[in-house]
Amino acid sequence: MIYSKKILVFIQTCFLILTTWSVNADIVVSLKPIGFIVSAIADGVTKINVIVPDGASEHNYILRPSDIKKIKNADLIVWSGPGLDFFMNQTTMMVPVKKHLIISNIKGVNSLLIKIDNTKHDNIKKHTIKNILNKPIDQQLFNIHLWMSPKIAKKIAIAVHNKLIKIMPDKKRKLDDNLKLFIKSINNVSHIITKRLHNIKNKGYFVFHDAYAYFEQYYGLSPLGYFTNHPEINFGIYSVNHIKNQLINKKVYCVFSEPQFKSSIIDNIIKGMKVHKGILDPLGMNIKLSKNSYIEFLLQLTNQYKDCLDK
Repeated sequence: MIYSKKILVFIQTCFLILTTWSVNADIVVSLKPIGFIVSAIADGVTKINVIVPDGASEHNYILRPSDIKKIKNADLIVWSGPGLDFFMNQTTMMVPVKKHLIISNIKGVNSLLIKIDNTKHDNIKKHTIKNILNKPIDQQLFNIHLWMSPKIAKKIAIAVHNKLIKIMPDKKRKLDDNLKLFIKSINNVSHIITKRLHNIKNKGYFVFHDAYAYFEQYYGLSPLGYFTNHPEINFGIYSVNHIKNQLINKKVYCVFSEPQFKSSIIDNIIKGMKVHKGILDPLGMNIKLSKNSYIEFLLQLTNQYKDCLDK
């Protein structure tokens, strides 16, 4: 009888452990803005771990031992892909494919990617990719800042929703509600953003690097160029003079720096010019992960554009 009770307790304990595992998923995302999107779907369900910390840049980030541990132990890894998030490549290869959600492989994302024309810093054009599903996308050719597109954000949200339902089927109702709210919120805020940016749509400006093409394309802004498409590389004298001439000839109204990089080079370039200076944060450093963080991120970008271009 005593042994029967012990066995019953053991079985109940095992069941409790298995149940706990089934309702929790350790989700790791490569970048914080991707975490904004994932958090909207996972709100009230599970927590998110972000690899690249505030103040760092995805362009030159090197994984720490703690990052590697998070990735190896993750139940789900959401990242842009091997050709885009280079810093994730080696470690993620050690994780089973079924635990990956690669954004560039999500159905419908390929046709929304923007190709970078490396022949001109001030020329960014849309490019449709065909027959590239499940193949790495080169970040030297395509803009890697996929989270800037509300269209792509919706597709990421749907893919995350579908993945999490497979991992936690008992949370389906909550996940369904979260997805519906996220899609509705993006649609609503897009109308607000369009109105806010209406009066500045035709004002020309330069951004620090080409991180904003998806946002600019979606909301119809008028970028005249960017200082670099490789922010981790120092500017040469020729580049500085070339940019100065562009700022003068194109009658640039505003230039934007970023909190992740030193702005001293931009200060030197615009010294003596009648050009306004602003800050754009492509990673949402001061925004905490929550169900509304992606919406906050879009609104913050909108206000940052408006603060400089509406002077």
